[in-house]
Amino acid sequence: MGPEIIALIASFSYALFTLYGWFGLRYSTALVATIVSLASRTIILWIAVFLLGGIPEFAQSSLSLFVFLGLMQSVTSLLTFVGLHKIGTARSQPLRNAYPLFSALIAVAIMQEQAGALILLGTILVVGGVILISWKPDVPPPGYRWWHILYSLSAGALAGVAFPLRRYGLSITNEPVFFAAVVAVVSLLGALPALSVSREKTAVWNKKGIVYFIVSGFFEAVGALLALVALSTGRVVVVSPIVATTPLWNLLIAVIFFKDREEVNARTVAGTIAVFSGTIAIALGR
Repeated sequence: MGPEIIALIASFSYALFTLYGWFGLRYSTALVATIVSLASRTIILWIAVFLLGGIPEFAQSSLSLFVFLGLMQSVTSLLTFVGLHKIGTARSQPLRNAYPLFSALIAVAIMQEQAGALILLGTILVVGGVILISWKPDVPPPGYRWWHILYSLSAGALAGVAFPLRRYGLSITNEPVFFAAVVAVVSLLGALPALSVSREKTAVWNKKGIVYFIVSGFFEAVGALLALVALSTGRVVVVSPIVATTPLWNLLIAVIFFKDREEVNARTVAGTIAVFSGTIAIALGR
């Protein structure tokens, strides 16, 4: 199976992670969602490590890099949630999902990856389509300031930097399952200080919510693992924009199963066409 197909499946898995997380939030709180989903992802990935033969041999430089990536993911998650709080979903998601542009710039400029006209066009189409799908007009949250966009933009930039770093780490030691588990446990530990100072005083440990968050963590683990597997054999400029098509899957799931809650208009249709066209262009231009 080629890296493009693996990246596409990873994108769909991330969409299911979002969907089940949303289901769980109907019964519980964001604090519980964070704890349970991160713990679920960590446990599942470490089980996978031991089922596949245990901890492999690895270069110390690769381990150090993925520990750093785990800490960076904690910061990325924090910036993402702060952005959601400060500027709202409609403004934060498009900025956060622009990360393939940062990944492509780094991969071409520093890692010397080749990106032809079709790949560049496809990346722009995917990012533009994701923005069209994600963006919805709304009223700015209380206390909104224009510079609050830097939270979501910084999260997108860090996510964009992470893809080339993962690719580089896997080029030293190609053990995507083990390193996905390393990133999971480090990001869980890195998130605990932020959770301890959370303003959310009440943690609602509802059984239905917990079950949904466990399933959500499972799909996040699958998405993270498949993204690393795709990067282990594919180029950053190809894998990153395909993984970024998650909002398209979210839209399709919502249209099919929640017709009364999702509006399909000219903007979302144009965004869908752009994402599909961009994905095809990337696949053809690899």
